Amino acid sequence: MKKLKKGDIVGRISYGKDIIFVIERVIKNIAGSDIAILKGLTIRIQADSPLEDLELMDAKQVENQVRSLEERVAKRIEKQLKLLKQNYPFREKIVIYTGRILHIDGDRKYSEKSRRYYKKMGLNAIVKNISERKQPFLVATMLQRYNPDILVLTGHDGMIKKGTRI
Repeated sequence: MKKLKKGDIVGRISYGKDIIFVIERVIKNIAGSDIAILKGLTIRIQADSPLEDLELMDAKQVENQVRSLEERVAKRIEKQLKLLKQNYPFREKIVIYTGRILHIDGDRKYSEKSRRYYKKMGLNAIVKNISERKQPFLVATMLQRYNPDILVLTGHDGMIKKGTRI
């Protein structure tokens, strides 16, 4: 078996490889075994896993899962637009007025992905990439500057305190 390393794309065997992850780093736990710190490739999630529970994903598997996600999002958008056209058949062009969204995320990749989805859906969104550590100091200023109707903060659910050992 190939030794897994940072940057490898893997799935967790015990979860049926339901989510594709990128290995962010490999660390030793207190017992001395190797643990991978994982970051979701297609969804915003962080996890950890023993290396023995991970399996390398081939390019075809990754491509299929990414394509599947893109198709599901496209179908949702298409369904919503179809409903709007059914409800407003007399309109040539559907204009959706939404509140202004301010979305702050600490991960550049997911910020860009969110920006693309907001644009595809025609939503009025301002997406900012600000590290989680800086966010508490900048949120109030951003709220005053952009005066959003909706604030979205993502990426705080899996934070580990500095110095915590697995």
